Amino acid sequence: MSKEIIPVEHIESKILFIRGQRVMLDSDLAAIYGVPTRRLNEQVKRNIRKFPPDFVFRLTNQEVKHLKSQIVISKGAGNRSQIATGSQKHRDPRFLPYAFTEHGAIMAANVLRDLARKLAELERKLTTRLNVHETAITEVLQQIMRLLNPPEEPEPQPTPRKRIGFTAQEKSVKYSVQ
Repeated sequence: MSKEIIPVEHIESKILFIRGQRVMLDSDLAAIYGVPTRRLNEQVKRNIRKFPPDFVFRLTNQEVKHLKSQIVISKGAGNRSQIATGSQKHRDPRFLPYAFTEHGAIMAANVLRDLARKLAELERKLTTRLNVHETAITEVLQQIMRLLNPPEEPEPQPTPRKRIGFTAQEKSVKYSVQ
């Protein structure tokens, strides 16, 4: 989720009046929160109990067609429509957009914040595990390198050889010369 401050005018331009309520479309809300639209919608589906019908509802095909016709009219007039966003342009036509009321937008922010907190905690745990594994792998590699390249041992000193064969042990005789 993005932490930069968004101008009020930008947010106000995304607010629509549908079914007698002021709402924001899922793509606009996701853009404000700095997440992909599909991630926002996933979290709504996973936490559907936190989003009663007065917090969020799906637009009907007729409402979507009406909004699209407003886009065409506003583009012809030279003004950019308040719902002509990049993520709307690439929306899968099988899925109708969600419309979030003010309370729904706040609940979506809370759900996304909880998700971000859980992801940060998971990342911390995985980093700790990876550090332990990295240390173990480093030790194993060092042992392998020691086996492949053993330290050079000093050359052994030759031991004195024993004489082979018979030897006579005589007392030395002193010869005198006359």
